Amino acid sequence: ELAVVEGGLRVRDLQSRNGSLFGGARFSEITVGSGAVIQLGRTELRVLPEGVRDALPPSTRDHFGGLLGRSLAMRELFAVLERVAPSDVAVLIEGETGTGKELCAEAIHAASRRAGKPFIVCDLAGVARSLVESELFGHVRGAFTGADRDREGAFVQADAGTIFIDEIGELDLELQPRLLRALERRQVKPVGGSAYRTVDVRVVAATNRDLQSEVRAGRFREDLYHRLAVVRVRLPSLRERKEDIPLLVAHCLARGGTAPGDTVPAPPPLSDVIAPETLALLVNHDWPGNVRELKNVLDRGMSLLALAADDGGEAPAQPALLTPELLGLQAAPSSIVDGTHATPAGFHEAKEQLVSAWEKDYLAGLLRRAGGNWDQPRWTQGPRGRWHYHPGGWR
Repeated sequence: ELAVVEGGLRVRDLQSRNGSLFGGARFSEITVGSGAVIQLGRTELRVLPEGVRDALPPSTRDHFGGLLGRSLAMRELFAVLERVAPSDVAVLIEGETGTGKELCAEAIHAASRRAGKPFIVCDLAGVARSLVESELFGHVRGAFTGADRDREGAFVQADAGTIFIDEIGELDLELQPRLLRALERRQVKPVGGSAYRTVDVRVVAATNRDLQSEVRAGRFREDLYHRLAVVRVRLPSLRERKEDIPLLVAHCLARGGTAPGDTVPAPPPLSDVIAPETLALLVNHDWPGNVRELKNVLDRGMSLLALAADDGGEAPAQPALLTPELLGLQAAPSSIVDGTHATPAGFHEAKEQLVSAWEKDYLAGLLRRAGGNWDQPRWTQGPRGRWHYHPGGWR
């Protein structure tokens, strides 16, 4: 039942068999605003103001390149990327840190006519401000102190391919006209040089800032913004698409130990390797670091708590594999020194001491059981059909 009320739309579940979900959680009654997505069984409803219609239907795929997701937000993103990638238009990718902006840029390049040509990453946040111009456009010998040889910039290196300019919001205002000229004229001149060179590149840029606000504040040129944002896409944060977390967990577990470019093996059933209460903690966490943080937590947990040895196995991964932040614990107290436990000041400190000591003992036991030597990570299936995870790469 839907009813317009003050503050939004009231949605009531009238005792349906398959339940109504919002943000991955079941509800009986809830009030939502514009843009909210309600899941009714296998059907998704999105609340929009009257007269607003989607330009494109959501994609039917659950991935685009390295980006994964079955949520409506991700499938709407995939629908745009699938149509934009084959063209040569500039794309501006917005999103929080850890949402996968570089993966998105790589996927755009791989699905374009430039696939197989250079894909050059220029991370402006990782370059000293005094060297940004040289990083983008190159320099000639003697252009500045330390320039002992000619150097090609990212634009020349990406000729015939794609240049990905990460953290474009960090570009100083005085350098923005040079970048604008490179985009408009497709010509670059190295620092200290006298001649321009024509380049054929596609530009994909990314930022975790609100560039429109930066334009209004006078910190970013409006003409440069419009040149970069011919197509503008936003990667949703993980807390906005929590229904994708089980899919991401399964992929990360299957990926463990494989090298970049390797075929990712099919993972065992998720229920065989992750206890329901562990998965619930993962789904309910807000993930300020987004997918990157989720991957780090899984890598740490699966390395710390091997899910079974070949001699009988253990239960699926319990919540103890998670970081203290996900368990609601405080940071480890400084009173633990050389294995000596001082008297804790309170309940949380005492609990953290116990967890920390247990982790050390558990890890020591795993190392003893493996003879102090772990092989490559792998999944194996025991005689009773239970899947086991064997972490590796650690001596």
